[in-house]
Amino acid sequence: MNFFNTFRGKLLIILAFLLVTTLGVQFYLNLRTENKNAEIRARQGQALVDGIALGANSLTSGDRLQDFVKREGQPFFDEKSTERIRDIIVINPDWQVLDSLSDDYLPTEDENGEIKNLNLSDLKNLPPLSEGSRLGEDAGRFPNVNVASDEETDGEAHAIPLQTSEGRFYIMVILKNDRKETIQRATQPLIYTLLILLLSTAITIFLVWRFTRPIANLSNAARLVAEGDLSFRVPDANRNDEMGKLTAQFNEMTAELEKARQLESQLQRAEKSAVVGRLASAIAHEIRNPLNYINLSLDHLRSKFAPEDAEKRATFERLTAQLKTEVGRINRQISDFLSYSRPASANLQPIDLKNVVEDSLRIVEAQAEEQNIKISLVEREDVPKILGDAEFLRSVFNNLFINAVQSMETTGGQLNVTISPFEDAVKVEIKDSGRGITGENLQKIFEPYFSTKETGTGLGLAIVKKAVELHNGTIDVESNSNDGTKFTIKLPKA
Repeated sequence: MNFFNTFRGKLLIILAFLLVTTLGVQFYLNLRTENKNAEIRARQGQALVDGIALGANSLTSGDRLQDFVKREGQPFFDEKSTERIRDIIVINPDWQVLDSLSDDYLPTEDENGEIKNLNLSDLKNLPPLSEGSRLGEDAGRFPNVNVASDEETDGEAHAIPLQTSEGRFYIMVILKNDRKETIQRATQPLIYTLLILLLSTAITIFLVWRFTRPIANLSNAARLVAEGDLSFRVPDANRNDEMGKLTAQFNEMTAELEKARQLESQLQRAEKSAVVGRLASAIAHEIRNPLNYINLSLDHLRSKFAPEDAEKRATFERLTAQLKTEVGRINRQISDFLSYSRPASANLQPIDLKNVVEDSLRIVEAQAEEQNIKISLVEREDVPKILGDAEFLRSVFNNLFINAVQSMETTGGQLNVTISPFEDAVKVEIKDSGRGITGENLQKIFEPYFSTKETGTGLGLAIVKKAVELHNGTIDVESNSNDGTKFTIKLPKA
């Protein structure tokens, strides 16, 4: 078996695919995040350069930052800088605020007209100073050198020294830092990773269900076989992996068990038939000769020794007729034994099935009239001849018609016979309105020696089934208790 068609091969391929997909998506997300961070760093660097240039311009030109940024045509402070720069603070060598974009930090004029600058140490809510250690001893003069980052000090500060002839000035550029954007950038890879894990988990669950379903089917099939249902087949035999091979072998095993059961049943029937054959031969030899003698003696008594008295003669005729009837019944039972036990050899030739049915109906016409049973025979158009043996078929229809009339002996009713073409066969439907057959007995009626009649041998319908099968035909029965019975026979056309 090709390795990639096996259960292990498929599982390895799927796991490798999931691994490569997960790594590929993770690499793409990391690359995207890195590009985004590089872009942010580039914008921050450009904003820092713009801030230093603005601060230097404030020192050299003497213009206020607020006035300069409002000037048309200035190249340093545009919309992008506004998005990134929160404030620019120019600090003189005396550690006082010389200039700022914020009105809160600008120098003020007192009552005497003197300019008063804020001390750097008086500034509050400044964001943490980035890389303050580079400033050496001056770093301690910045109040935000050791400030921790929190929501109130959102952003970051960068201080750049400028050495002039008047001393060392500092330009502190305060950049905006959107905390929501930072949190979003931090959580976005986690969300994507979670989605990948959820998708991988869903795929894994689906694959586990798909791979374990045949095992569940096999378990269910084993339970049904253990309960005796050998006709069940597992539906996964067309797979190309180990489960498919196991399923196919299981189906082959159950098929062989079913054949073995059928053969065992046939063997039991054959053994029973052999016993019946020997018994029937003995009965025919030992009983039929005395029965013939009794029958002939009864005829002789009726013709030679009938009483002269009319009343006694009538009684005598009635008793001898009853004796002949009982002798005939015993003789028919012996004939049933012989018919079922002897090997059948039919002389098949084209015959008109309607003629055979009509001959059998004549046997029950008189009894049907006495019991108020109406008989209907319908032949459809274009019914072909069948390939059959008339004697065997008469036995079939005799048994079925007699059983139908007996099922309506106390109630009367209707016996309908319909002959019609059916594909490559002729179909005969025999339906009565009698007492029907219970569901419990319906499965047993074709078994030898099964009978619901006190005086029946249980071979009538067994003989019917055997004769129909001898003609390569089929017989089916439908019945409900107190709702009539319908036999359907299909015989191949000539």
